[in-house]
Amino acid sequence: MTREEYANMLLPKVMHDRAYYEEKYKKRNLPNDAMVTRIGPSPTGFVHIGTLYQAIVANRLAKQSGGVCFLRVEDTDQKRLVENGIEQILDAVKNYQIPFDEYPIDMEREVGEYGPYIQSKRVDIYQAFVKDLIIKDLAYPSFLTDEEKEEITEKQKKRKQRIGYYGIWASAERSLTMDEVKEKVEAGIPYVIRLKSKGSFDNKIIVEDCIKGKLEFPENDMDHVLLKSDGIPTYHFAHAVDDTLMGTTHVTRGDEWLSSLPLHMELFHVLGFEPPKYAHLATIQKEEDGKRRKISKRKDPEANVKFYSEQGIPVEAVKIYLLTLANSNFEEWFLANPDKDIEEFKVTFDAMSTSGALFDMEKLLNISRNYLSRITAEHFYKELYDWASVYDKSSLSDLENYKDIIIATLNIERNTEKPRKDYGMYSEVLPNIAYMYGDFFPENYEWQKITDKNEIKEILNTYIENYYDEDDTEEVWFNKMKSMCDSLGYASNMKEYKKNPENYKGNVVDVSTVIRVALTGKSRTPNLYDIMKILGVDEIKSRIQKVEE
Repeated sequence: MTREEYANMLLPKVMHDRAYYEEKYKKRNLPNDAMVTRIGPSPTGFVHIGTLYQAIVANRLAKQSGGVCFLRVEDTDQKRLVENGIEQILDAVKNYQIPFDEYPIDMEREVGEYGPYIQSKRVDIYQAFVKDLIIKDLAYPSFLTDEEKEEITEKQKKRKQRIGYYGIWASAERSLTMDEVKEKVEAGIPYVIRLKSKGSFDNKIIVEDCIKGKLEFPENDMDHVLLKSDGIPTYHFAHAVDDTLMGTTHVTRGDEWLSSLPLHMELFHVLGFEPPKYAHLATIQKEEDGKRRKISKRKDPEANVKFYSEQGIPVEAVKIYLLTLANSNFEEWFLANPDKDIEEFKVTFDAMSTSGALFDMEKLLNISRNYLSRITAEHFYKELYDWASVYDKSSLSDLENYKDIIIATLNIERNTEKPRKDYGMYSEVLPNIAYMYGDFFPENYEWQKITDKNEIKEILNTYIENYYDEDDTEEVWFNKMKSMCDSLGYASNMKEYKKNPENYKGNVVDVSTVIRVALTGKSRTPNLYDIMKILGVDEIKSRIQKVEE
């Protein structure tokens, strides 16, 4: 039996040979310094914030260099796939407006010439390359059962040796003759295909990481599985084949993959491929009990990208925040260029952390408040409506019926040098401005200092009967407020009040607060004058009347 016949016996369904795929996937025609990057999420759970983080970095590196960034769904771990896992990935990409050049649109359609972009559709490609390795005696079938693997592990533990399938532990299967293998195959014994590693743990390899610099590891000497018994490849092997055929120049991924580098370097070597450059991003971390830990899928709702959508944190704010984690100089650039598109910022490896960024929810919300304060009220309303259409449908009727009032309220103190920053999430908006529309009126008033009902009525009656005029400018209105304070025995000048508080019933703040609370139920709101202009004279009189009753 020749080596080729042997390989055909082990992998009888391979449609094409290695040369076919190397010819099919031509080298990309790009400038020499153009980066080809990718992200490869697995549909084994919800989409992680770290995946979005890596996607933003990979996209910026590719686009700013005139290169290409593609999305490849890595679904080779069939046992851990979750229902609608691929759809969740595609939805997240769409929601966060990640501008991939090549990607799967859905399970059937895709954009790009280097697909398929879902790994389970590339099985024949992987098997063709494994078949080539078998012919070259660089891979072999392994019939090891789970029980036998456990037995080896227990022996290694007792002898305090490294755990794994290597050297003497793999020698029995490595030395099987082709006839012995044929006998087992014909007997129907399941098998996987393993790498026949040429490495030695005593030797060192050096890898130059774009972020972490020079890294040194022992060579890989493990006979890792390349193809599982169902013919599906492992992630390690699939990524080596795909990144080569798809022309990946830079792999940006989390540093939890650092320990895999020796294996990946050997895989590229035995396949005869030039490895891409690696950039291992420090993981996003959280602080717990004074210690840092990796943000957790199990513990932290913030790990799920859907969390931000459900809470109503704007997409743009999340992307801005992740860029502050990605590059230490982004925040300074962003503050200096508030009117520029964040796509203009150049991401660099040398400004990336090697130790990990600490997740800070309050900082994210501050970024969100800044973002929402800078967009127009009309733009804000549209984003709010789009969010409610998915996550708060019960509010759609209010948004539709009171659109003009809501936009006008959002516009209060917006177009100023220091716009208000009341909202960090869409979910906060309507509960905080509901006093502006409909039949809503609060049962509990926030009167603060003035609690005497007679005083409250006196202030409201005096104001509505003698001082309110809907045609007043804000300056005239404010001066009238001060005059009313003087007439009722309140201080219109805060300095005077602070000097001799005993001479006054209260101050202008107390008086304006009574009016504010009567109209809104709240002691703190946006500009009272603007609120009154939106409410109109009839609504103002109606609300004051309700208080007096």
